[in-house]
Amino acid sequence: MGVWKKKSSHKNKVCYISVPAQIINSVSSSSLRTFLDDKSSKKNTSRFFNLRFHFLRNPKLFAFSLFSLSVIGLLLRLGFCGHPYHESQLQSSDSNVSPKSHLGTRSNSTQAEIPNAKDPSLAVGVEKNETFGADSKLITSDGDGRDWDDENEFWKQPDGLGYKPCLEFTTEYRRESKKIARERRKYLMVVVSGGMNQQKNQIVDATVIARILGAVLVVPILQVNLIWGDESEFSDIFDLERFKSVLANDVKIVSMLPASKLMTRPSEDGGMPFNASPQWIRSHYLKRFNKEGVLLLRRLDSRLSKDLPSDLQKLRCKVAFEALKFSPRVMEIGKKLAERMRSKGPYIALHLRMEKDVWVRTGCLSGLSSKYDEIAKTERIKRPELLTAKSSMTSNERKLAGLCPLNAKEVTRLLRALGAPRDARIYWAGGEPLGGKEALKPLTSEFPHLYNKHDIALPLELKPFAKRASIMAAIDYIVCKESDVFMASHGGNMGHAIQGHRAYEGHKKLITPNKRHMLPYFLNTSMTETEFDKMIRKLHRQSLGQPELRISKAGRDVTKYPVPECMCNNQSTSTI
Repeated sequence: MGVWKKKSSHKNKVCYISVPAQIINSVSSSSLRTFLDDKSSKKNTSRFFNLRFHFLRNPKLFAFSLFSLSVIGLLLRLGFCGHPYHESQLQSSDSNVSPKSHLGTRSNSTQAEIPNAKDPSLAVGVEKNETFGADSKLITSDGDGRDWDDENEFWKQPDGLGYKPCLEFTTEYRRESKKIARERRKYLMVVVSGGMNQQKNQIVDATVIARILGAVLVVPILQVNLIWGDESEFSDIFDLERFKSVLANDVKIVSMLPASKLMTRPSEDGGMPFNASPQWIRSHYLKRFNKEGVLLLRRLDSRLSKDLPSDLQKLRCKVAFEALKFSPRVMEIGKKLAERMRSKGPYIALHLRMEKDVWVRTGCLSGLSSKYDEIAKTERIKRPELLTAKSSMTSNERKLAGLCPLNAKEVTRLLRALGAPRDARIYWAGGEPLGGKEALKPLTSEFPHLYNKHDIALPLELKPFAKRASIMAAIDYIVCKESDVFMASHGGNMGHAIQGHRAYEGHKKLITPNKRHMLPYFLNTSMTETEFDKMIRKLHRQSLGQPELRISKAGRDVTKYPVPECMCNNQSTSTI
């Protein structure tokens, strides 16, 4: 029933007209047609009086018209509030500006644009909980006492201080490049091993080593991974043609040895020491090239010094961020999944390290139950060589020293303390956790919109990569890199690579858990939740992806901290 309220000319008198829904049926079509098509007068004034006269003669039509206008006004008001997807669809996946969060409002009828995803919850909207204040502004909460101010602060991107990529090489470097482009005598072959992110790091270093030696680089060979049985080749994962073309002025790259050298047995080196300098590489490897000019290197992981001359540091960045892109096929599926995650606005990406082998290698306990702790301990006793942490420390000492991965409960408390809204969409990358779904329960209880690539992929999208662990890791890398907020629960190659990549693309928000300082507060049961949140935010104020100087600490990798060698802001670096 509609109600029209009008103040009369008499003081304190108000009259009401009730408009039952049935009145719509009682308005004759001829009366409505007369109202809409009344053209009896050519002048505006006479038309107004004719219309008013017609209204007075037909009170039902008058009431119906007022009711209709009020409905149209209400619809327009709701329409101008904005559809929950309009702004999110306008956000570029590489934008450095934090998109406005739509996750604080919930809509019963809205559906995400993930039509055939395996997880049906991805196609279901979330409830809307909104009220209007006295000044008619929309006040929204996510149902747990947090308002949009906290949530908008969570999605806010760090101040990048104007830093942008700058890979200007010196005149001497460019002069040397002309000689390298004519090189036909020395060929460097490399075999890279490990997971995708380890391989990526080794390819970067192999390219720099080729430049140091002035040799032609043969496209790196990916060693077959015995654990996952992955037989992917370079071009399956990476864009080979881009790799060659982007580096054409830095290192000459060929797909295979020339025909004249195919039958050559290359000179193979026994291994490079850690922290090898350009001087060491030249003095040891230039003389190792055999008379045919072919040298084969293995075991390059983290061997090349992190402190190289400026031009070589820039080359490292050029390889990692500009040349070494994923193949078009991998990029396509990765971008699709990222777009699905963003279909309702910003999203968080987590790299969770909770697999059994991680707990075994770190010497830490999962915090699930004595059953799972015993599984990790038994495996550690069987294979002591897997323990990479300091063996003299107890698991509790390791944890308090910040050497253990965060478990799901700790990740949840950290995100909530930093202001993550409960209905935030979260993408998680990583292997099967020890304990399966039970291990993730604390996270899914607090953040129900938690998905991995299998949840959001269409039924057959990932099937071609079922036995390609490196490609699956590449897909995870893309979705995590494109996220609005990224956090790794325990460092590692992927976390470090994404940290550098997000910095290079504009210092997109990245949470670095301050484990050593925050864990004592996790164990403090006397603190209120408000006190805990305040302390956690204080500890992480400078750990949200702001620019950091690589040279502020020795041994930092430029592909993790690209400032100042690979990024500049036309100001003094003392601004950091």
